[in-house]
Amino acid sequence: MMAKGDILMSLTGVHRTFTVGEVDVHVLRGIDLTVNSEELLIIHGESGSGKSTLMNMIGGIDKPTRGTITFKETKLNELEDRQLTRFRRDYVGFVFQFYNLIPTLSAAENVATATEIADNPMDPREALKIVGLDDRIDHFPSQLSGGQQQRVAMARALAKRPELMLCDEPTGALDHENTLLILELLQRINRETGTTIVMITHATTIAQLAHRTATITDGIISEIVINTNPLPAAEIVW
Repeated sequence: MMAKGDILMSLTGVHRTFTVGEVDVHVLRGIDLTVNSEELLIIHGESGSGKSTLMNMIGGIDKPTRGTITFKETKLNELEDRQLTRFRRDYVGFVFQFYNLIPTLSAAENVATATEIADNPMDPREALKIVGLDDRIDHFPSQLSGGQQQRVAMARALAKRPELMLCDEPTGALDHENTLLILELLQRINRETGTTIVMITHATTIAQLAHRTATITDGIISEIVINTNPLPAAEIVW
């Protein structure tokens, strides 16, 4: 296990180009970024800035056209697809804007879809207890509110005991009250478990709770701000 503050991942000169017809679309244009162990890092950017593509690079979902991505001592850009699948399975938990729960499975069974492929997972009930849903273990997604469904998705990611949790606009579909609940929970997971969390968002106000905020503009990191005094989610000025 890495010490707090060590570099868990680094991206150096990362480019990603997509070919659409006869046109090359340059989405990432030379990203240099580190992700530190046990930090809560927010990547902020407007729609179309490249933040989701950058998240896919960090999570091993996609490979750069050019550049190097290093997780600990492993260069992800040199791995084969099978090895990237293993990386995602062993080290990364994903939380998306839309919950991606299986409607015919209970909350515990949805969490178990992740624990069944993990080497050292939590019991699904333990993960659901951490997110405050120990009384909803046997409920199906249709019986849960949007905020509760997102917490099930977070429990599913957390139950793998990932070193890196990636959250793609996790509050984008939620009202203000549930947004606060999810942000408070992310801070608590980061603080109490030491899980490194990277969250992408277009909401500038959420940056107040991060240790660092990286702003992506037109495919490059245009600014990195270090926050020496992250605010609790309840104290964010909206």
